[in-house]
Amino acid sequence: MDTVRMIIALAAQKNWTIFQLDVKSAFLHGELSEEVYVEQPRGYEKKGSEHLVYKLHKALYGLKQAPRAWFSRIEAHFIGEGFRRCNSEQTLFTKRSREGKIIIVSVYVDDLIFTGNDEVIMSGFKSSMLREFDMSDLGKMRFFLGIEVLQKSDGIYICQRKYALEVLRRFGMMESNSMGSQIVPGFKISRDENGDFVDETYYKQLVGSLLYLTATRPNMMFVTCLISRYMAKPMEIHLQAGKRALRYLKGIVNYEIHYKKGGDGELLAFTDSDYAGDMEDRKSTSGYMFLMSSSVVSWCSKKQLIVTLSTTKTKFVATAICACQGVWMKRILKELGHSDGGCTIVMCDNSSTIKLSKNPVMHGRSKHIDVRFHFLRNLTKEGTIELVHCGSQDQVADIMTKPLKLEVFQKL
Repeated sequence: MDTVRMIIALAAQKNWTIFQLDVKSAFLHGELSEEVYVEQPRGYEKKGSEHLVYKLHKALYGLKQAPRAWFSRIEAHFIGEGFRRCNSEQTLFTKRSREGKIIIVSVYVDDLIFTGNDEVIMSGFKSSMLREFDMSDLGKMRFFLGIEVLQKSDGIYICQRKYALEVLRRFGMMESNSMGSQIVPGFKISRDENGDFVDETYYKQLVGSLLYLTATRPNMMFVTCLISRYMAKPMEIHLQAGKRALRYLKGIVNYEIHYKKGGDGELLAFTDSDYAGDMEDRKSTSGYMFLMSSSVVSWCSKKQLIVTLSTTKTKFVATAICACQGVWMKRILKELGHSDGGCTIVMCDNSSTIKLSKNPVMHGRSKHIDVRFHFLRNLTKEGTIELVHCGSQDQVADIMTKPLKLEVFQKL
């Protein structure tokens, strides 16, 4: 979804309109490159040849080869029409004219969204797609993968209001009181071996629903990722944390992300982590948020894979992960024709981490850090990333790493 949100933010900034197409029976358009055989359908066997099988020439739904065959088919069509595939995102295609006009197309299975700065080129693209495939022209992008999209004169708004209400109804939370925060401040969660078991399927459905909502709800990312760690053996305490998240959701059903018209479109990142927040393995949680023209386009909350020995190393690891995401996003924006050529600013509230990223000297606090995280030093040296100190009270990514006090959470 990061790519889709970047396209939306870019279109809003440049005042472009985003359109949508839907391919009917997409997998049936795929051409098979392998030999695939199927048994004769029951009731339609050829008399006297019941032991024979059919050799497929076209892909069918249910085949493992079908998704790849369909994508190869539509990719070949794009290449034939003069499009170029994005190196950093395989489902993203661009086409430029000699006059500097551009059209951007993003493919998600059988859903296509496209935008650009030339209506003639976009109209020609739509006509070629309708000729080549059996498609539905959905007009302006309004509903994509469960996300509601509203394109207005002051920018583009996205939300999941309809889906959020469905989730609340599904889990019987429509009559519950709303909460002001996603989780109790300072709350610590663990396996709770002596607790009461809850239905595993029900719990997984709850977590899955919340995960899907995080496509437009960055403020629910931390609690969702936290409770998702216990899907193998959920207890009552884990379910109660999930139910509280639903009560918080009830109070923010109408919240939207607004991608504003105009602005410079520069990327600004915030990164943070807690320290040894997991009470069992003592691993920390990293988090980052990327803003584009002051609107959030990418976010993440994830437990680190290693146990760190200091807050400096924890923040250094979190910042390295954030920097990798920043490099990827910068490359995509460059291929979309949007690049300021400067470095990406990453806001960090730990001075030691900033110094460590600039100083190659090895000492007791840094010599044990894995070499892959020192990739951050190279990015800093090359000018790709610049770490800038910010106060903890202004660290937006803090909501991705730990339970915060209500006033701090609402401020961020």
